[in-house]
Amino acid sequence: MSGFDGLRASLKERQRQALTRGRSIEERVFAFSQEMFAHANEYRDAYRAMVGKHSGAMIQHLVHKLLVDLVRDDAKAMVSRGSSNSIPTEAVVQFVAGGLFGLLGWWLDGKMRLSVEELNTLFRQFAIPAMKAPLR
Repeated sequence: MSGFDGLRASLKERQRQALTRGRSIEERVFAFSQEMFAHANEYRDAYRAMVGKHSGAMIQHLVHKLLVDLVRDDAKAMVSRGSSNSIPTEAVVQFVAGGLFGLLGWWLDGKMRLSVEELNTLFRQFAIPAMKAPLR
């Protein structure tokens, strides 16, 4: 579990850079996702054991929390406090993070052999419209 500290720091730095340099929402949000998928691909057997159907709830909770925290940071950066939209930001955070966690598990179980880039593109196609919902 302590091995996640380095991953978390790396993903947070990637996210911080994108949030400060990106122009459009597509460039700013989920900058961490491809690195997350690449890391999971590099350590596929370990990730399969951690987030698969037979892993411990504690490890699943830790990975899910990491994803929720990263998505929440992106959401906070995107949604202005004065937004009049009735969609709660935390609902979007939980939706996107849960989808990312589920997609990661599905991919690691080998249901479909997608490359890291293909998986990241698929995730972004689902997640960016969800992140835009509270901005409307």
